[in-house]
Amino acid sequence: MNLRSGRLKGQMSGEVADFTSSLQFDVRIFQADVQCNQAHTTMLMEQGIISRQIGERILSALAELEKEGIDALDLNPAVEDIHMAVENYVTSKIGSDAGFMHTAKSRNDQVATDLRIALKEEIQEIQRELLIFIDTIVEMAQEHLDTLMVGYTHLQHAQPTTFAHHLLSYAQALKRDYGRLQDAYQRMDLCPLGSAALTTTSFPINRNRTAELLGFSGPMENSIDGVSSRDFIAETVFALTLLGTTLSKISEELIIWSTYEFRMVELADEFSSTSSIMPQKKNPDVAEIVRGKTAVLNGELVTILTIIKSLPQSYNRDLQEVTPHLWKATDTLSAALKITREMLASAEFKSERGAELARANFSAATELADLMVREGNLPFRTAHQIVGRSVSIALDKGMKAEDIDAQFLDEISKELTGETLGIDESIVKKALDPHEIIRSRNVIGGPAPSQVKEVIVNLKKFIQENHS
Repeated sequence: MNLRSGRLKGQMSGEVADFTSSLQFDVRIFQADVQCNQAHTTMLMEQGIISRQIGERILSALAELEKEGIDALDLNPAVEDIHMAVENYVTSKIGSDAGFMHTAKSRNDQVATDLRIALKEEIQEIQRELLIFIDTIVEMAQEHLDTLMVGYTHLQHAQPTTFAHHLLSYAQALKRDYGRLQDAYQRMDLCPLGSAALTTTSFPINRNRTAELLGFSGPMENSIDGVSSRDFIAETVFALTLLGTTLSKISEELIIWSTYEFRMVELADEFSSTSSIMPQKKNPDVAEIVRGKTAVLNGELVTILTIIKSLPQSYNRDLQEVTPHLWKATDTLSAALKITREMLASAEFKSERGAELARANFSAATELADLMVREGNLPFRTAHQIVGRSVSIALDKGMKAEDIDAQFLDEISKELTGETLGIDESIVKKALDPHEIIRSRNVIGGPAPSQVKEVIVNLKKFIQENHS
């Protein structure tokens, strides 16, 4: 069928047809388009808008197409898009009666519906992968409840913590990423079909029925909005971009931690490479590629926002150009998500090195200050000053954290405040023990094993509740 043969006298040149065709990326909505036509035709029959005989012939042809797959279509760019390719297929099977399939709908509401159907499936698949990733992290955390490491701020030693506590920070970020996708899903779970070109139709269609047949929670309530809105795509890609940022941060830490200077993690050989000239090298190439590829998501989001930001309401052909950026984003994210999960799961955490770093470089300093507040009844800022001076002097003298004792602290306190602290030596030593420090952080969100176990229980419950 030649759609241009009515109103237009001339035909597009091959170059123009190639330039304007969406078929290259329409393959992603082929299945959704068949479903859309099946639901619409079923509704037309039920409403008595088309005869049952014609409707059943259309449905039979669509079922045959569904079985044969997209290879059965003529995807010549002159066809313009997947909608015409499907209609042409049905026409080749049943003749001109195929045209009844297009009664009371437009390509405008059809593509908007197709995109929502296909994207809902993509989101659900990514969410399933996210739950697997969170579960993987939970399992890893259970193995490292007491595995010491040092926590960092500004990439400088800060306070002792555990690998479990740090790993669960990834899980919480991924949980929020899951929630953002769920929010986007709920807002796109409304059906545009029946909006037609922009003002619905005079035929007595049943939009609630087509929404039901296609698995939507209901129809969109404004037909202009139905054909023109692509904010659901922008919102989804935004959520994917933030998820990509989470994956990039995980990859970045694996890169840093695997260096000789850190030596906290050994990446599996399957996720590493070597140098073409330096035979000793083990490079974290996969983590670097994840870090690089997830940057693509930022670009896709900005491109989508730029396309839609200045469009007038209702349908504009510019919207066609949003779609390839959507699929590039979903494909990039899906691949990065699986790779990052497998890479993290296969990484070996070096417990001895973690403990060494947790005890080094005065990471217990905060607990010493807290100790002075509790035992010496000092204001925290005074305690902060005493400990800061103690660390400075200890560094000048080449002392380690374990060399600090009650007498040393008394001398600094006397110098700064005129009074000694009088804190028992055993209490000072306890405050310098990373294991004791971690156990003392028995506050919601803290690294104490009891708190970490509770978080693990909550995450397992979250996984179970959302598992389908």
